[in-house]
Amino acid sequence: MTTLYQSLLIALRALRVNKMRALLTMLGIIIGIAAVIAMVAIGSGASKMISDQISSIGSNLLLVLPGSVTSGGMRSGSGGTQTLTYDDARAIKAECPSVAAVAPNVRGSGQVVYGNQNWSTVVYGVTPEMVDVRDWTIVAGRNLTQSDVDGATKNCLIGQTVADNLFGGTDPVTKIIRIKKIPFTVVGVLGRKGQSPQGQDQDDVIYVPLRTAQRKLLGSQFPNVVGSIMVQAKNAEVLDKAEDEVTELLNQRHRIGPNREVDYTIRNLSELLAVTEQSSKVMSILLGAVASISLVVGGIGIMNIMLVSVTERTREIGIRIAIGAKKRDILLQFLTEAVLLTTCGGVIGMLLGVAGAKLVASFIGWPTLISVNTIIIAFAFSAGVGVFFGFYPARKAASLNPIDALRYE
Repeated sequence: MTTLYQSLLIALRALRVNKMRALLTMLGIIIGIAAVIAMVAIGSGASKMISDQISSIGSNLLLVLPGSVTSGGMRSGSGGTQTLTYDDARAIKAECPSVAAVAPNVRGSGQVVYGNQNWSTVVYGVTPEMVDVRDWTIVAGRNLTQSDVDGATKNCLIGQTVADNLFGGTDPVTKIIRIKKIPFTVVGVLGRKGQSPQGQDQDDVIYVPLRTAQRKLLGSQFPNVVGSIMVQAKNAEVLDKAEDEVTELLNQRHRIGPNREVDYTIRNLSELLAVTEQSSKVMSILLGAVASISLVVGGIGIMNIMLVSVTERTREIGIRIAIGAKKRDILLQFLTEAVLLTTCGGVIGMLLGVAGAKLVASFIGWPTLISVNTIIIAFAFSAGVGVFFGFYPARKAASLNPIDALRYE
């Protein structure tokens, strides 16, 4: 323990003598550690942001969309024709055991007016299950009811963006708004969701009863059709089973035989989440690996400087050996200097990396996620670089012949 303490004191004294050289030597490690921490923080933050955006759609979801059909030799694109109905949605809920909830919907847009304020937004015709399927909270008022749907009432739920632009800070509940000049009563306000994976504002939305949208608001010539059906499985374990049950049921209802084209599409949103998360993790690892190259470069710089230091202090080494210092003492001395350089550089690099990640988050609004594990690994790696690249110069110093060292000019 005493030997290590003495080696540390000698290393500190040697670094103080050559402050500028020590700082320049640490520069590679500082940049490397800072780059690793900042890059991994940015990559992890981006991964979490994407995961949160996808999760905001809902959990354990299947999205059933209209497919393409061929008529008179002409084939429409995906979603080019209306093939799904409200009856399909009710059949899925009634006949698929693995399904917990079903939310059919139709989509449109319109100008919304309240007093002297107006706002253009997206209008969805939905059933009450949409709020549960989307894991959406209601922060004021109530949800739509099945009675609203069956009676085609003129009630609505509004998102936070619509509430902010039409009502400012006042309570929207029970207020009358006009959607395409039709009066609707606001019965509830949806909680804030943020952006979707496509970058759309999920809070810029109005929910009205499905039958109201079909018959009075959106003016569809096929009043029973829906634009899409969101299906929520009972849990993640039965999601694939639910997809099979929905597929089998829709094939029966749409009379789709072995040689007939499927006129719908089912998308598993959980698979999308898994693929996106995996891609984000790979990107984070790639960013960290690229940044780690600078650590190797910094380590090589430390080895070069330590070799120069051994050459400059050859006589000192010879004197220490002559008065009784053992080879392991010389080895420990120079190895301590190398580790001290990389450790100090690692600490400075960690501080700069965390600060850099915070600056990115504050200036460009990109989320960052600083992991304690990343900081620990980066610090341990910097110390490891000192040991690895400092060993050869230290071994060379310890192997010097004391007579030759004393004669060195």
